[in-house]
This record gives sequence, C-alpha cells and structure tokens, in this order.
Amino acid sequence: MNPMEEVVIAKATLNIGVGESGERLSRAMNLLSTLMDQKPVKTFSKVTNPEFGIRKNQPIACKVTLRGKKADNAIKMILDGIGNNLKEKQFDDQGNVSFGIAEHIDIPGIRYDPDIGIFGMNISVTFEKPGYRIKKRKIQQKKVPKRHMVKKEETMKFMEEKFQVKINQE
Repeated sequence: MNPMEEVVIAKATLNIGVGESGERLSRAMNLLSTLMDQKPVKTFSKVTNPEFGIRKNQPIACKVTLRGKKADNAIKMILDGIGNNLKEKQFDDQGNVSFGIAEHIDIPGIRYDPDIGIFGMNISVTFEKPGYRIKKRKIQQKKVPKRHMVKKEETMKFMEEKFQVKINQE
C-alpha cells in the first residue's frame, strides 16, 4: 500500500461540557488534568441564552487536545468504558469520529471521588493522511485534493483494525 494513503490520527479532543462557570467547571478541569496529565483549557459560550442562565463569553466547558501516544491511550481508555461499540452515524463524511461516555467512572480503573463528582465527556477524533500539511502551512497554502481526503469507510476500517471496535449499522 502507498504510504501516502495510510490514515493516521491527527488529534483527539476530550471535552466536558458543564454549562456553567464556577465550582463545577473547576472540578471538571481537575478531572481532565488528572486523567490525561495535560492542562485543559476553558471554552466559552458564543451566545447569550437567558433560559439556561448563560451569558456570551462565559466559560461553560473545558477541553484538552491530545496527539500521538496520549491520543491513542485516551481513545482506547474511553472505548473500553463504552464496550468498544460505535454506531455508523458517529462517523462523519470527512472521516472523523465522535463519541461520548455518560459517566467517567465507567472507564476501567477510574474510581469515584466525592470531591470531583461524576462527569460525562465527549471525544472527537480527527484523522488525516500524510500530506495534509499543505492546507496548514503559511507559504503556498493549498487545498487537499478530493481524492486524498479521508473517507468514512477508511476511518471505520482503521478503528476496527487498530482499536478492535465493533461498528453497529444503525
């Protein structure tokens, strides 16, 4: 197989949406930093929604972006928590996959800590092929051709082979 056609994980983004700033957000940030050994960043609301008590630019969630071995370990850890099952609709047409876990204590080896509480989290995995640098570089930036883009089927095959994921057709 052509090495330029191999699909690789570009990054994995773990996100905990709390919906409010304050104590719960700081506990969620503490949880992410202990799970991933990396400092999380806050994400801010884009609009004001008085029904939920959210103002524009208020911190309401936190996320951490992982690359390389850390990304592989995080994906494997959360897939173990959900039983290595994914649905076909969790894969998008650009070859990315997003899934979540309802409670972080479902992850094997994680114990309940009353100081932190229970949080659910989402993980989005971005895939790319070698040569995607051309769309990010500063000089002579170009589009990645359609024939070189990651496809949904390639991502599904990659997840089945590397992480032994069972994909349900729903």
